[in-house]
Amino acid sequence: MITKSTASPQSNSCSPSNPFGGKIDTPPKATSKHNTPVAAKIAGGAASGILEIGLFHPVDTVAKRLMNNNGKVDSISTMNQVVFKEAATKKPLDKVKSLWPGMGFATGYKVTQRAYKYGTQPIIKDAIEKSFGDQYRSTFGPDNAKILMNATAGSVVGLGEVALLPLDALKIKSQTNPESLKGRGAATILKEEGVRKLYRGAGWTAARNIPGSFALFGGNTAMQSWLRKGKENQDTTLVEHAAGSIAGSAASIAVTNPLDVVKVRVQAKSFNESASGMKVVKDIITKEGLGAFLKGLPTKLAIAGPKLAFSMTVAQQIHQKIKNWMAKD
Repeated sequence: MITKSTASPQSNSCSPSNPFGGKIDTPPKATSKHNTPVAAKIAGGAASGILEIGLFHPVDTVAKRLMNNNGKVDSISTMNQVVFKEAATKKPLDKVKSLWPGMGFATGYKVTQRAYKYGTQPIIKDAIEKSFGDQYRSTFGPDNAKILMNATAGSVVGLGEVALLPLDALKIKSQTNPESLKGRGAATILKEEGVRKLYRGAGWTAARNIPGSFALFGGNTAMQSWLRKGKENQDTTLVEHAAGSIAGSAASIAVTNPLDVVKVRVQAKSFNESASGMKVVKDIITKEGLGAFLKGLPTKLAIAGPKLAFSMTVAQQIHQKIKNWMAKD
C-alpha cells in the first residue's frame, strides 16, 4: 500500500532555504498554492513600505538634505538651515511639516521598491540555488554558500532597482530641491522633461545598489544563520528577524554611503542643470575633501538604519505569518 507523505514544510530536509529564515516547501506538482510564498513575500514587502514611509519619511528627508549640503555643518544655526531649509526661521510645527515633502512620490516609490526588493530576492536566490547551489557549497562550504547565494541574489535585485529610478529621483527632488518640481505631477514632468532626465544617475545608482543589496541580504542571512544554529526547523522569531535586519542594514549603509552622496547630489539638481557624476565627485574632492563622502553616515546609521531594519523585519514577519496561515488550509 502506497501512502502519501504528510511531512510538514519544516521537517522536509530537501526544502530550499528561505533567505528570511526557516524553510519553505516545494510541491512536486504545480498547484494553486505553488506561488503563495512569493505572494506572501510581495505582500510583506508592500506592507513594510507603507509603514516605513508613514513613520520614517521625515528621517529620510533629514538624511537626504545633509548629504546634498555642499558646505560644512559646524553650528546649530547651520544645521537648522540645512535640515529645515525655508522653514528654518518658522515656528516648530512649520519646521516639522517641512520634513514631509513629496509624500505622493515617496509612497509610490517606497511601496513599489519594498515589494520588488523583498519579493523578488527569494525567487532569484532559489534560481541560483537550483543552478549553482552545488558549486557554491563545494567552493565555500554549506554555511557560507547560503550567505553568498542570498547576497548574490540581493545584488541582482539591487541592479534591477534602477528601473524604479524615476520615482526615486522625484522623491529626492521633492525633499532637497522642491523648486525644480514647481507643483507639477509625475505625468507632467515626464512629458515636459523626458524619460532620460528622470534616469539621471542610473550608473551611480547601480554602482551603489549592487554592493548595498549584497551587504543587506548577506548580512541578514549571516546573522540569522549564527543565531539559529540547531534551530533550522523552527520558525524564525521576531528577535532573530530584527537582529538579522539590523546587521544587514548597518553593513549596507556603511558600504553605500559614499556612492549615495554622489547619487543624491546628481538627482537633487534641477532638470536643466548639468549632472555629471564624475563632476560631482571632482567637486567634492577639491572643495570639500574626502570626508564629505561620509556626510549623512552618522545620521543614516543612527536613524535611517533602523528605518531599513524596521521594513525588513516587518516584511519577514508578515511573510512568515501569511505562510503559516496558508499552511493551515
